[in-house]
Amino acid sequence: MAHQEAIKQLQSLIEDVEDESMKETFKNMHQGNPTETLVRFLKARDWNVSKAHKMLIDCLDWRITNDIDNILARPIIPAELYRAVRDSQLIGLSGYSKEGLPVIAVGVGLSTYDKASANYYLQSHIQMNEYRDRVVLPAASKKYNRHISTCLKILDMTGLKLSALNQIKLMTAISTVDDLNYPEKTETYYIVNAPYIFSACWKVVKPLLQERTKKKIQVLQGNGRDELLKVRKEFILLLELAEIMDYDSLPHFCRKEGSGSSRNGTIENCFSLDHTFHQMAYNHMKQQAVLMESVSPIRHGSVHVDVPEPDPEDAKIAKTIESEFQKLGKNGLIKTLSGLKFDG
Repeated sequence: MAHQEAIKQLQSLIEDVEDESMKETFKNMHQGNPTETLVRFLKARDWNVSKAHKMLIDCLDWRITNDIDNILARPIIPAELYRAVRDSQLIGLSGYSKEGLPVIAVGVGLSTYDKASANYYLQSHIQMNEYRDRVVLPAASKKYNRHISTCLKILDMTGLKLSALNQIKLMTAISTVDDLNYPEKTETYYIVNAPYIFSACWKVVKPLLQERTKKKIQVLQGNGRDELLKVRKEFILLLELAEIMDYDSLPHFCRKEGSGSSRNGTIENCFSLDHTFHQMAYNHMKQQAVLMESVSPIRHGSVHVDVPEPDPEDAKIAKTIESEFQKLGKNGLIKTLSGLKFDG
């Protein structure tokens, strides 16, 4: 009952917004489901109406200031540059869960972010978010005949190294944009192929996470294949097996023993620009650009997007990860030097 009251209060506050550009960008956000959007922002602020209201207004301001409504009409060109971005920022759509949720694969460990400027990577990430919300999720809702507003993410940690510390600033920027402007869009995060470096960081980061977030993260054994095909779900006193997704919807790095995020034989790599999902997304952006260009000329080059100030709690988590990576680096160096001395 309290939640329904919170939704009503936030709805009333948003209905009082008179700014036309804010109303327009809110429509682009909710895609015909305003209540679901209000619920996401309320959940992100533990159902505190005033905090959720501020968060949503800040998000609408951010969208207007950075022209997010038109970001899908700004494809990264030429295609060679976009291919370089896709090859170094590994993300793709591998299929759908049994319930119709899009399965987003992310190659965390092998993403190098070193083939273009940070602006291009942030632009590309936001474009993936907007394409998911405006194209993928509405299409999934239509296909499965029910409203679908969230996705599943499978994070492949293969290849995660201490050098990832070099990209911590960019990763923090991307995470901040997601947390403040696209909250509660992921139902569950499945982490696979986790090396020691991840386990060490996870131990110190996990206690800092909110309970709501912790419940969403599952660290699976190995490449996660067996658990993703059949996973246990806890009901009050009953454990029953539930299928999450078909084999065909698993990302390539979950399908074979010892496989990671790189291309693996004939298995289709959902990170590649040649994958159907990326071809469709890129063609959609190019079509939007043509439509936009008939109204006003499109500027070339990367889109500069302002990154909001992160929440203090999120900033603390980023600092903890950075500190843990530095510790691991120092320990690794000491071990290496010790080994050299011993061998000598």
